[in-house]
Amino acid sequence: MTRIVISLPWPHKDLSPNARVHWSKKSRAAKAYRKAGHVLTKASGARVDWDGEAHLWITFFPPDRRARDDDNLIASFKNCRDGIADALGVDDKRFRMHPYVSDVVKPGGCVEVVITRGPEA
Repeated sequence: MTRIVISLPWPHKDLSPNARVHWSKKSRAAKAYRKAGHVLTKASGARVDWDGEAHLWITFFPPDRRARDDDNLIASFKNCRDGIADALGVDDKRFRMHPYVSDVVKPGGCVEVVITRGPEA
C-alpha cells in the first residue's frame, strides 16, 4: 500500500473565509501557502505513481483550544492542496478529502496530510 505523509504549516488566518482582509493581503498569504505545500511535498519525495483517485487524510492540529469549523479549515487549506497537486504533477480533481480536526493542540498548529491510494487510512 502506498502511503505518503507530509507535515505542513497551519493556514494563515487571512485565508479563512471569515477573514475580512484586503484582497492583496489575502493573495500574498494564498501564494505563500501554495508555495509551502509545493516545497514541502517536493522535499518529502512524494510521488503519486498510480492512476485514479488519491485519498488525502487531512488532520488539522490547532494551535490553541478555540473551536474551529472543519469547512472553514478546508477552505483555508485550499491553496496548500493546490501546491501539493502541483508538486505531485496531478490534477487535484483526483483528490478525495477526508478532513479531521484533532483535539490535540500543537504549538503554532500544523496540518498532517497522508495520501493513500484507497479509502483506508
